[in-house]
Amino acid sequence: MKKKVALHNLGCKVNAYEVEAMQQLLEQAGYEIVPFEPGADVYVINTCTVTNIADRKSRQMLHKAKKMNPDAVVVATGCYVQTDEGKLEKDEAVDLVLGNNQKKNIVEVLSEYEEEHQRQSHIIKINQTREYEELEISRTAEHVRAYIKVQDGCNQFCTYCIIPYARGRVRSREKENILKEVHKLAEAGYKEVVLTGIHLSSYGVDFPEDKKETLLSLIQAVNEVEGIKRIRLGSLEPGIVTEEFAKELAAMPKVCPHFHLSLQSGCDATLERMNRRYRSAEYKERCELLRKYFGNPALTTDVIVGFPMESEEDFQASYDFVKDIHFYETHIFKYSRRHGTKAAAMDGQLTEAVKAVRSDKMLELHQIRATEYENSLLGQKAEVLLEEKVEIEGADYYLGHSREYVKVAVPVQEKYQVNDILTVKVERFLQPHILLGEDAE
Repeated sequence: MKKKVALHNLGCKVNAYEVEAMQQLLEQAGYEIVPFEPGADVYVINTCTVTNIADRKSRQMLHKAKKMNPDAVVVATGCYVQTDEGKLEKDEAVDLVLGNNQKKNIVEVLSEYEEEHQRQSHIIKINQTREYEELEISRTAEHVRAYIKVQDGCNQFCTYCIIPYARGRVRSREKENILKEVHKLAEAGYKEVVLTGIHLSSYGVDFPEDKKETLLSLIQAVNEVEGIKRIRLGSLEPGIVTEEFAKELAAMPKVCPHFHLSLQSGCDATLERMNRRYRSAEYKERCELLRKYFGNPALTTDVIVGFPMESEEDFQASYDFVKDIHFYETHIFKYSRRHGTKAAAMDGQLTEAVKAVRSDKMLELHQIRATEYENSLLGQKAEVLLEEKVEIEGADYYLGHSREYVKVAVPVQEKYQVNDILTVKVERFLQPHILLGEDAE
């Protein structure tokens, strides 16, 4: 009888990709994939450690799995495992521990456990490896959009971030292997790919001179793949956006005018304490370059409020900078003290109440700017990839995203189906942050 396995992911798009890759390995080995509910024989939890809250959620999910079936094999894998092995050794909810760069071994490790029935831990010294862990997917839960992991690790060591300790140094995936996966996904009908990694802008920096690749050369190669109609990029560092980079991207019609440029703060003093490698003036220049070549691209970002020693003046400088740039979306995070990072030991830790006030103010600005950007698309033509059928206020629509990653709903017609790409005219707001598109052809 087939063993039943349930998988659960916590954290980022890279983690989500790795869970799908593990799921496909388990399916190929004859396991039956079931929902994360009581009744599974094996529970695999891909953990996250980006904040202390992520650590807590990871522990909660491990305990929940054991509770759902005390006889099941509970496998803890991922970033929390990598940084907190000691605590897991004492955790009776966990039977198998699988660190980063070990996920490709999930099938072998499970069969070994079946034979020995002894608690096992498979963790390598992640900072000492230069090997990229080769995983791949042939389909994805998203149905029309495929995230493809092209890089792992980070060399930046921002003072608030534990990820370099959980993911190790930069390791890039061979271009040939990425292209093989993109071709497979294109043959399976996927029209949009998102290139993602832990520090995507570092793609290729670890390759020897004779095999030099950059993120730009990789995008150019993906752009040549037949069947792929759209290319999106994960989070970018502002430093990668040079005149050449912006110009070359704009020359590729498949590259979507939607860029996530990591900011974290618009205040130079805070950026310095964070050990970020740029200052606000340089960041602004990079946004202007993207606008020069793409016209009206959707620029999105991340901002941390309440970083240690952030004064009212520092916050105001950051707020004014964000206001000035006119982002489409700003993802706001209240600074969360992460044990093991330099920032956790800094003086000037702020209260949760102060962080909440600053977060609310930034969120208000985000809402204004998001609506403002969506307004700029009214009356324009938009190319929409149809992703799902939904009901909005009693009527049926196909819901998808424009090239700018704005949600657009199109009234259902028989000639359309999910995964079609349509050109529509954006008429009006159907709901907050959902635009109505009418057939423009």
